[in-house]
Amino acid sequence: MSLTDFFISTAHAQTAGAAPQGGMTSMLLMFPLLFIVMYFLTIRPQMKKQKEHKAMLDALAKGDEVLTNGGIAGRVVAMGEQFVSVEIADNTVIRVQKGALSMVLPKGTLAKAA
Repeated sequence: MSLTDFFISTAHAQTAGAAPQGGMTSMLLMFPLLFIVMYFLTIRPQMKKQKEHKAMLDALAKGDEVLTNGGIAGRVVAMGEQFVSVEIADNTVIRVQKGALSMVLPKGTLAKAA
């Protein structure tokens, strides 16, 4: 075996190596999979929460006891399209946006808290 035969066989062995791993294919599959995971972990639960909040605001009626995002509890005394008047104490009424209401409290909650 001559010196040139040794280098030629090495060169052939290098070109006849293993097939490429397909990194681009796995990367293209990773993006849709990542989006699907993000959809089920973040987007879908947030949409469900927004839908429940909208249903709560649509069912809101005069006399309901509510809690605002700021932690103020009171009773709804008047309603408009965008704002709600909430009585937080005797003869103390504040106006808040409907979106600032976080939950409707069970009846009698304010009486028990006082």
